[in-house]
Amino acid sequence: MPRLLVCPLSGLGDALESHRPSHLVTLLSPQHMIATPPGFDPARHLRLGVQDVSEPEGADNPPGRPDIDRLLTFARGWDGQAPFLIHCWAGISRSMASAFTVLCDRLGHGREIEIALAMRRRAPHASPNRLLVRHADEALAREGRMMTALTAMGPPQMMTEGVITAFPLVDL
Repeated sequence: MPRLLVCPLSGLGDALESHRPSHLVTLLSPQHMIATPPGFDPARHLRLGVQDVSEPEGADNPPGRPDIDRLLTFARGWDGQAPFLIHCWAGISRSMASAFTVLCDRLGHGREIEIALAMRRRAPHASPNRLLVRHADEALAREGRMMTALTAMGPPQMMTEGVITAFPLVDL
């Protein structure tokens, strides 16, 4: 069954070993960016050097539309045969926004709130980065529906770090 996985950086080794993903997305600040893990195909590792900020003003490396475009292009090359793993520092904000983006792209228009509510059920700690989602909403021509879906999620359970969370592409 095709599934997306989200984890914090501290859980990356365990997630790689236990789930054997075919694709990996790393979202970290440029000064904390990691190399491709040993044994993982660098062509299947997308590294996005972005800070976890909600507004671009004053940030050195805020998420931008080109980052979302790269994520979407990369994710569209995934055939779903093995898991697709996304991680950031804590597994709460940038990675959850990226997972929400990929799920919205894969599952199609009109399902944004359904996807957001399923994300909340599976990941009470999820707090998708609003700037990444704003760019994704534009890239996917969702006319604000992805941003509205974030509001529908309600507030997250406060945690300093997330856990490995799976989002199957069926039976959200």
